[in-house]
Amino acid sequence: MAVPKRRMSRANTRSRRAQWKAEATGLVGVNVAGQQRKVPRRLLKAARLGLVDLDKR
Repeated sequence: MAVPKRRMSRANTRSRRAQWKAEATGLVGVNVAGQQRKVPRRLLKAARLGLVDLDKR
């Protein structure tokens, strides 16, 4: 395992950590009961089968 030879400064540490960002989930349009809805792609099949309650929002 790689071990740093010297301690990293606070500024360098924070600037390196700032590069890691969470991305917004991409939404896909789907027709459910005749209405156009936008759901995350991973829930597409469940939304079509009626397993996800889309009226909660």
